Amino acid sequence: MQERSAPLRGLRDAWQRARQRWWVRWGVDLAVVALLFTAVMAWQTRHLPDAGTPAPDFHLRELSGGQVRLSELRGKPVVLAFWAPWCGVCEAESSTLSALRSMVGERAHILTVAVAYEDEEDVRRFVREREADYPVLLGDDAVMRAFRVDRFPTTFILSPEGRIEQATVGYTTRLGLLWRLWRAS
Repeated sequence: MQERSAPLRGLRDAWQRARQRWWVRWGVDLAVVALLFTAVMAWQTRHLPDAGTPAPDFHLRELSGGQVRLSELRGKPVVLAFWAPWCGVCEAESSTLSALRSMVGERAHILTVAVAYEDEEDVRRFVREREADYPVLLGDDAVMRAFRVDRFPTTFILSPEGRIEQATVGYTTRLGLLWRLWRAS
């Protein structure tokens, strides 16, 4: 038994010496955080459509009165964010979407879909209070089912060909959205 524990003891001693170096501690800690972050993200998006699949088409009315068909937006990447007026995280992400829209200009389409609302006035109030300057589409249960959205905010990045490149659930930073958009281009 002692013969088997000698290599383990040597390994344990080597590990203890390595942990005394700050860069080893930081590296291990960062790797653990990255692993946890990736695992949580994978868990949150497990029911969403897979990357590479065609985005379900829809035809929705804009809050401003126009009509939008998703398939007509091909040729540029699309950021498609689903949100609800009562969602606190959606409130925080609203300014991020506005900033993203001003940063990318005409190089991409930034669209949001309001869902899970009582009446249209709830959506109008949200847009007015958050000074949202991005297009807001009025979604319904059918579009939520098509994209399998059941948490908010849920954001899809679509390729110029209309395929889902990536989906995220929860708050996404401006840098995170820009990076995802760049990868989809």
